[in-house]
Amino acid sequence: MVIGIGHVAILAGNLDETVKLYRKLFDATSSEVKAIAEQGVKTAMLDIGVGKLEILEPLPGSGMEGILEKRGEGIHHICLEVDNIEQTLDFLAGEGVNLIDQKARRGLEGMVAFIHPKSTKGVLVELCQKY
Repeated sequence: MVIGIGHVAILAGNLDETVKLYRKLFDATSSEVKAIAEQGVKTAMLDIGVGKLEILEPLPGSGMEGILEKRGEGIHHICLEVDNIEQTLDFLAGEGVNLIDQKARRGLEGMVAFIHPKSTKGVLVELCQKY
């Protein structure tokens, strides 16, 4: 089931500025910037010590743009890496967990699915099975 924490995602108004800040302050290194149109973001994954941060910038006109306008910059979600995302989703559904995604979809590093914050004490949780 859960292998560990995959990353913490930060929603930012400007991805490039945020990546530069984390590089400067915390010696983070980053992957290339990628747009994920179906999720409404462009994103970069930062290696920071033994962990990872994902920086998300909303694409114009996306639902993520509305979230940024409403809530501002800050932590967007935490990602839990799992060994089998479909089995994990089946288990959670059987437990009555409110799933945003009933089936996994493509993400930056693998197949992903989100759990509604109502089921996790107000925290948006992403599940990821890496490629």
